Amino acid sequence: MATHCDHAHDGAGMSAGEVGRALTSAERRCAAQGERMTAPRRRVLELLLEAGEAVKAYDLMARYGVDGSAAKPPTVYRALDFLEKAGLAHRIASISAYVACSVGDRDHAAAFLICDCCGATQEVTPPEGEALHRAADAAGYAIERTTIEGHGLCPACQVVA
Repeated sequence: MATHCDHAHDGAGMSAGEVGRALTSAERRCAAQGERMTAPRRRVLELLLEAGEAVKAYDLMARYGVDGSAAKPPTVYRALDFLEKAGLAHRIASISAYVACSVGDRDHAAAFLICDCCGATQEVTPPEGEALHRAADAAGYAIERTTIEGHGLCPACQVVA
């Protein structure tokens, strides 16, 4: 996501080693679920992990090819759909962007703090997430995904505001 403000921010993306370990872990999780981590799914997850922030699908398409070639929209959207269902990525609806899951090893309710100045996102565990699942269970519902979004200013943007 593009920076909207004119002050400096620290990069949040993973190092090459961290990305490699996260991809290996994701492949193991997929195999345990009886799913395959195909090359397009792996590439899209790799791009999300490298970015370390919310990324729009069209930006993923543009960055997809290692030779600078763009991916076709169905390739990226199918990969994102799979990654989201597998619990490896989250869609942040209010900004129409995707982010790699920072938990990655278990199903969970996700909550995001989103900076309205620079676009930084941070995944946090919502305290009410488990209560929502218990209430859904009591009502006979089976929740597939929960995402809570909170908008405001990150610490860096608060300093200059």
